[in-house]
Amino acid sequence: RLRAGCPVPSRSRRAPALMAEAIGKRWARWQVRPRREIESLYRRTREIILVAAVTGAVVGLAVAGFEWLTVRVLLEHVEELPTWMIVAMPLVGLTVSALVLRTVGGGASGSTSDEYLKAFHSPTHKLTERPAVARLLAAVATLGSGVPLGFEGPSMYTGATIGATLQRRFRKLFRGSDPRLLLVCGAAAGVAAIFKAPATGAVFAIEVPYHGDVAHRFLLPASVSAAAGYLTFVLVWGTERLIPVQGLPAFSAVDIGGALVVGIVGGIFARLFALVLRTAKDWSVSTSTWMRVLYGGGSLALLVAVGYLLTDEPVMIGPGFGAVEWALDPSHGAAVILVVLLLRCLATMSAVAGGGVGGLFVPLVVAGALLGRAVGALFGQLDDSLFVVIGVAAVLSAGYRVPLAAIIFVAETTGRPGFVVPGLIASVAAELMMGRSSVTNHQVRRDTLLRPGEAAS
Repeated sequence: RLRAGCPVPSRSRRAPALMAEAIGKRWARWQVRPRREIESLYRRTREIILVAAVTGAVVGLAVAGFEWLTVRVLLEHVEELPTWMIVAMPLVGLTVSALVLRTVGGGASGSTSDEYLKAFHSPTHKLTERPAVARLLAAVATLGSGVPLGFEGPSMYTGATIGATLQRRFRKLFRGSDPRLLLVCGAAAGVAAIFKAPATGAVFAIEVPYHGDVAHRFLLPASVSAAAGYLTFVLVWGTERLIPVQGLPAFSAVDIGGALVVGIVGGIFARLFALVLRTAKDWSVSTSTWMRVLYGGGSLALLVAVGYLLTDEPVMIGPGFGAVEWALDPSHGAAVILVVLLLRCLATMSAVAGGGVGGLFVPLVVAGALLGRAVGALFGQLDDSLFVVIGVAAVLSAGYRVPLAAIIFVAETTGRPGFVVPGLIASVAAELMMGRSSVTNHQVRRDTLLRPGEAAS
């Protein structure tokens, strides 16, 4: 325009300045926006982590109370009773449990861990207070009478219910967050507290909902909650380990070969055990209440009596860590240990079929320990606990499909890092033997983000 002698509009002359001004304003907005988003994210993360820690502490106190009432008030006194009364106590416990579930719980089932899995995968499945109170009281009656189930199921379910309830009550604080956040945090805290193993609690809570996957986005808050639950629990009951171990394992061809053998045998055993337990669950659901109580209590009484006749010790009652201590005695051969393993598995099946309220994590741990001890006796390894720990890693990993949690559990409960690598080999071998089977029917194959109202496939 200038060369042609045409006038240049004022807007065209100002274009570079206007463009520079627009770029400057946009740059200023882009500078402010990320800062605000980062500040908001930091503030929300800080609040969520704080709430996760508080949730963990509350769950830790609840689990400590559950432990005190079940073990200190009931189970320790049951173990001091005459033998004939100990034999009859599981029937009493199952009867009281059924009455509590029917009256207090309004007909609630005895499921605990499965309830957590259902709530995790289905937004419409809510964990509410009344069934939670009934299941917790029923678990006290079941486990306090010596029924051979684990404490971790009720602990995880109680923690998950506390977390889910808190998130529903304070939903404004969690606007935009996953609605399952405190559900997972509470479950992690419950497992961490009862096992005195914070990393196990965090990993188990995010690994158990899936086959071969983890809910990784919950790892940080679940870890915080698990640590808080663990610290609260051990302040009350101390830090004594669950599994007494002996020896410092050294790597050798025998150890590696033995780990591989235990892994293969443990995987096959876990697959059969899972099938038996799922069948017992299905039978319990399809049978009338008092029929299953009579069957479960009568079978348990018979098995407890046989256990006494065989070992002269109460190896058939309680979670089973006493049976592990008994098996660690070098004077017990592989044959008698295998018989006790069979009796314990039948007792767990009877407890599940009888409607007992408890977990299956510990029965898998005990079965793995006994199986590992029996295989270790065949290898001539009776002076340390290596094969016991390998068996725990193999059977637990395959039974619940939680290889990460199994290895971490071994490391935390033994306090010996030398057990980890053989346990890892056994865990991988057991997983390969397991296929798609599991002790629960409520796991899914992969982690997917679900929208509200959408069901998991």
